[in-house]
Amino acid sequence: MKKTLKIVCGILAAGVLFSSCVVHREAGNPHGIPPGQQKKIYGTKSAKPFAPGQQKKQY
Repeated sequence: MKKTLKIVCGILAAGVLFSSCVVHREAGNPHGIPPGQQKKIYGTKSAKPFAPGQQKKQY
């Protein structure tokens, strides 16, 4: 009985440890290129779509 209890507690502890990992994601520009340079590359008239401060937050 004690052996199975230790195994169950060990599995639960491992599950809690591995499930608490947090994945961070950068908002906006994934390539590190300034918005003005992206505007030149893609040929748009405005750099606004490439600027992370000009984007609405998506929840």
